[in-house]
Amino acid sequence: MEGLNRLQVYQKAQELVKLVYKIVLPGLPIEEKYNLSSQIRRAAVSVPANIAEGFGRYYYQETIRFCYLARGSLMELSSHIEVVSDQSYISYQNKTQIDKSLEDVLRLIHGYIKYLKKTKQGMNEPGANAISELQQEYLSNDLENL
Repeated sequence: MEGLNRLQVYQKAQELVKLVYKIVLPGLPIEEKYNLSSQIRRAAVSVPANIAEGFGRYYYQETIRFCYLARGSLMELSSHIEVVSDQSYISYQNKTQIDKSLEDVLRLIHGYIKYLKKTKQGMNEPGANAISELQQEYLSNDLENL
């Protein structure tokens, strides 16, 4: 996908996944294969996957929502990296490299969200207003039934 691959936030998120697979996962002991390793993999790949899914929505509010999900996965990954570091499964130098990549991706996600809010891309897409109105309608009806 040419458009998606031009997004710097997506490129950096993919680079982070490669770092995790190259640096973190090989250093985990066998007893972590189905626990921590699995959680790290899922959190790492979730970051670019959510950015990609949001990009495919073509409506800025949906794209922003998926950026928030990507940011959540990034924070989850950061937490797992802390555990890995505390258990001495990776070196200080490798943790520093991963932390730098985490910070870069976080900064880019925030920048992308800011850009989307400013430009409101997809605001005039067919059905964009209907989606917003339906959500509001659902929420107000839901509150009346409580």
